[in-house]
Amino acid sequence: MYKQFARYSTAVLGVAFFTGIVFISIPAIPTEPIRLDPAVKEKCLNILRQGLRSDEFWPSMHAAEALTLAGLGEEVKLNVLARIPRETDDQRRCGLAREMVRAGDRSHVTTMLKILNSENPHGHVHACESLFKVIEIGDGQALRKVFASDSNVTKVLMAAGALARSGNHAAMARIRKELSNESADFARIAAWLLGQIGDAADIDSLRANKQRITDALVIAYFDHALALRGASDGIAATLANLKSPDPGIRVYAAEFSGHAGLAQAADSLKAMLDDNTLDVRIRAAQSLLVLAQSNSAPLNVEFTTEVYPATEANPRYSEGSTIVLKDGSLLYATTEFFGSESDFANAKIIAKTSRDGGRSWSESRVLQENVGKNNVMSVTLRRMGPADLADSSVGFFYLVKNGMHDLKVHLRTSNDEGGSFSPPVLVSQDPGYHVMNNDRVARLSSGRLLAPIASTADVGSVNHFVSFCYLSDDQGQTWRRGKGQIDYPQRGALEPEVFESRDGRAAMIIRTQLGHIAISYSGDGGETWSEAASWNVRAPEAPSTIRRIPATGDLLLVYNDTFTPGVGHGGKRTPLTVAISTDDGKSWITKQNIETSTEHTFAYTSVTFHRGQAMLTYYVRDEKSGKISSRFRSLPVWSLYSATER
Repeated sequence: MYKQFARYSTAVLGVAFFTGIVFISIPAIPTEPIRLDPAVKEKCLNILRQGLRSDEFWPSMHAAEALTLAGLGEEVKLNVLARIPRETDDQRRCGLAREMVRAGDRSHVTTMLKILNSENPHGHVHACESLFKVIEIGDGQALRKVFASDSNVTKVLMAAGALARSGNHAAMARIRKELSNESADFARIAAWLLGQIGDAADIDSLRANKQRITDALVIAYFDHALALRGASDGIAATLANLKSPDPGIRVYAAEFSGHAGLAQAADSLKAMLDDNTLDVRIRAAQSLLVLAQSNSAPLNVEFTTEVYPATEANPRYSEGSTIVLKDGSLLYATTEFFGSESDFANAKIIAKTSRDGGRSWSESRVLQENVGKNNVMSVTLRRMGPADLADSSVGFFYLVKNGMHDLKVHLRTSNDEGGSFSPPVLVSQDPGYHVMNNDRVARLSSGRLLAPIASTADVGSVNHFVSFCYLSDDQGQTWRRGKGQIDYPQRGALEPEVFESRDGRAAMIIRTQLGHIAISYSGDGGETWSEAASWNVRAPEAPSTIRRIPATGDLLLVYNDTFTPGVGHGGKRTPLTVAISTDDGKSWITKQNIETSTEHTFAYTSVTFHRGQAMLTYYVRDEKSGKISSRFRSLPVWSLYSATER
């Protein structure tokens, strides 16, 4: 039986880490924190610190996990970082990278993705499993490829877990299907996953499939999954498993007792601090520390915060962008206007940070003082490396407005996660009025950056726009204008947004005055563009934002689903609607309104995906006062696929 324990010894429960706060799975039955005697707490920490220094690799990684859960991530990083250069085994490299990410250094997600993409399959399963545990999937492409076509069922299940945790319904369905696989090994993995990311509807299936299992350790996996889902029989079995003669069963019972919130396990866990098996001692210490913590905020729920409410002095906050920093915190920048809501009022760019996924925010700080004759505005925050991962600098794009004939795009970069920024680089070198909306710069699979621009010589006297892109092939150091441009009737091609289609073409959607969103395509990386045509999506004269959802590869469109001919701007910018397309915009499988007030209007959105959430920001204009506030809204990705109106 101990050999079985060794076979399964790398499996641990995933957590989501934000700076200073660890989000663990909320117990199915909420409990009050246990009171832990200081001497017991100190004993737990001593066990974990000794475990971290152990020559037993995987128990040392479990100790690292437990110390991070206890709020000692900085201590973990110092230890793990020193071990990384010496390690050559890809499975262990995944373990080290995983614990660095869990402890608050997301730059090591790159290591796991590189191992998953490598030709050597040795570390592939561990890469998928580790990405699941820290709720990171990058752009999702590598995991989606495994899920769609790989023949290794274990790898597929681990990839499915990572994708399902980030909102992929098909991946969740595959996990549920494998629960009844005739192979107990595959059923065990499915049970392990469903215990963490399933729901109450999985209890009956877990119970039914457990009945056909004969391996005691696999049965324990089902027991612990049931306990995590709050099933009384699973809880009773998990408590009994704490006293099992099998160390493999004891170690998992100890681990899952904490994550299931089983306060009644405390006495058994304290006794297990003297167990003969190191990993049992580590998991017992971990769970005691977890049980002594207050229940953290739940993952995968929808919530809204008013981050920048308008005031008399600052009647407009708008055109913002967010980025996930290396430590898992969020940086949310927006434009703060003074004295007026006008596009030409004085303004500077400010930012706030959140360490709890957007539920609360810091005081604001200035990112860019006003250096324009009118203002600076319209923020885009982007990673400047070859992929949107935290191992590269932060790019901060903004507009400098000097009048109706002079609006330019600038870029500053930060190598310290937004703490300070370089001198500006001019993106739009040509004369004229160059509009780049907030949260707009796109990266193609080639690595090329596209900055989509709507341009006119003078917005006051000409007021007709054409759209094109400025291009950078050196991660934003230099820029040049593409060769082609797009025009459209009436006011022209306005406020463009770009994305890469599945066939490799760049695509540009534009705001129009004709009651629809228009689209154009480029087969040469944004150099030249086809003639724009209707995308068959109705919309007023308002900007739309589009992103590819990492967990599924589908398109998410955020726009105003309305149009009233003959009315200014084609109607009010309400409702604010989200829609999903599985075929790159040919059709939309679901559409729902996330804002419906007729007393407010909503526009200029930004979208960031992180840990299974779609994080949106947008302006909220009070139609009576004219004041504009800036709102943050976090929605579970899975909920975007529901047609229920909010």
